[in-house]
Amino acid sequence: MAEPSTPKSPEWGTFALIVGCYAAWLVGLFWLADISLWLAVLALGFVAALHSSLTHEVLHGHPFRAKWLNEALMALPLTLAIPYNRFRDLHLAHHQDATLTDPYDDPESNYLDPKVWADLPRGVQAVLAQNNTLLGRMVLGPAIGQVLFLRDEWRGLRRGDRAILLAWALHIPGAVAVLWIVAQSAMPIWAYLISAYIGLALLKIRTFLEHRAHEKSRARTVIIEDSGPLAFLFLNNNLHVVHHMNPAAPWYRLPSLYRDGKDRYLACNEAYVYRSYAQIFRQYLLRAKDPVPHPLWPKH
Repeated sequence: MAEPSTPKSPEWGTFALIVGCYAAWLVGLFWLADISLWLAVLALGFVAALHSSLTHEVLHGHPFRAKWLNEALMALPLTLAIPYNRFRDLHLAHHQDATLTDPYDDPESNYLDPKVWADLPRGVQAVLAQNNTLLGRMVLGPAIGQVLFLRDEWRGLRRGDRAILLAWALHIPGAVAVLWIVAQSAMPIWAYLISAYIGLALLKIRTFLEHRAHEKSRARTVIIEDSGPLAFLFLNNNLHVVHHMNPAAPWYRLPSLYRDGKDRYLACNEAYVYRSYAQIFRQYLLRAKDPVPHPLWPKH
């Protein structure tokens, strides 16, 4: 299936959504937090998740053709957690479909090499097993992911990886600016940190079962046929195999691409499909979908 090219004209709808996201952030900080702190914490969690989804759009070349302009729009890291450059580089590496779910070569894999798993203390195994339920992924996942990410970043810095150094050099001023703005608002910084964590927890719903272990790389990526609030929050990235096959397509084109080629997409991923996020919550809120050790390793 041919990949749609990046639109030549600016995507003003996406730009407006970015502006609206920042406006909602400011309203939450300076108005809603003055009325109800906990309502503002929850609302800003959703804003932070939307900002992350928009960051994903930007690293794929939207809304403008100029890369520097797109990246300037993401100068404020609302979740504080991941430098933009690192998210960009690791996510684009993740788009090498041949290595999807690989414990070493896929930066977004949740699987471990079975040998690594066997050597972990039982307490760590228990925590990681809970992280493979949807509830565990939302509650524990952001913290686990950040710890492992920082561990790998530190190892890269010790190896002299200048790309990591540059990413953090750009990220820290942006994070300081976010916290400075928060400090001027009606929301305490501790409350904002909770909202940022909620934003990361919401994103874990999307990534929970995006990819499965499968012998065929084309069958590893999911379709979730949801069109509700979470689909909007994730900018239709629930149609994940459509995104992987058309990474340059903007978020608002993914539903029509899926409708027009549904049979082909489901044949490609061998019907790895869920009807809604409600179905996923019912099946996996308290039950693990996958084991932590990769079930096909080293055959995979």
